[in-house]
Amino acid sequence: MAAANELAHPIKQRLQAGDVALGMPVRLSRSGDIARIAKSTGHDFLFIDCQHSLFNLETIGHIISTAMSCGIAPLVRVRGINDPDVSLLLDNGAMGIVYPDINTSEEAKRAVDACKFAPIGKRSVSGGYPHFDYRSVPIAACVPQLNDNCLLVCMIETVEGLNNVEAIAAVKGIDVLHVGSNDLLANMGKPGKFDDPALVAAQERVIAACLSNGIFAGCGGNRDPSRQIELIQKGCQFITTQSDIGFLSAAASAWTTKIRDGLRSA
Repeated sequence: MAAANELAHPIKQRLQAGDVALGMPVRLSRSGDIARIAKSTGHDFLFIDCQHSLFNLETIGHIISTAMSCGIAPLVRVRGINDPDVSLLLDNGAMGIVYPDINTSEEAKRAVDACKFAPIGKRSVSGGYPHFDYRSVPIAACVPQLNDNCLLVCMIETVEGLNNVEAIAAVKGIDVLHVGSNDLLANMGKPGKFDDPALVAAQERVIAACLSNGIFAGCGGNRDPSRQIELIQKGCQFITTQSDIGFLSAAASAWTTKIRDGLRSA
């Protein structure tokens, strides 16, 4: 936060500067301390996954609050285009919404309407926003800042969405198009084939659509660091690394394997 009543979105600033933003998908953790772990491990944002996890709203609120306090941007992936909690999440500190499975420009416009205040969208105005530490800020001052500091991410996860990606990218108010590699491959009939030329071409098409419309390209589900580096070199700036479940499982497995291998060799 640059001044008492002036917001600065850490992810938007990185993206606009041409840098890469790395996010940790959160599915397992129920404590706000996951935000501190994300920070200490070099992440820039949390990708709180309500689509695939059993989070309640108060738990999300605690994670958001901790993330805001330590400089990690809390983003929430909602359940779908009809999720009724979008405005509530944004009113209570979420710094962005991730919409899964956006297939048409009409759905993209509905996402903008839910996340942005007029004249861009149709979000309802409240007051006492945690983004300003609950200070009383005039609506005329806070609404434009909150619009600018709400990162709206639309996921491309189907062949239909890919076929409409140029029209989706042209919808005003969207900040990021994020390829959901797992779902897109499954929809293509090629589950798990992350090096398939069709997926590579799809990712490149999304990057091109983003560049043509002055927004940012992202990719998730593609959990191999070398592939993620290749995507960044092609123009992706918004990357989800690995989930909290994946990190915990990998580290725990590596540790026990070292012990058992060491005992066998001894």
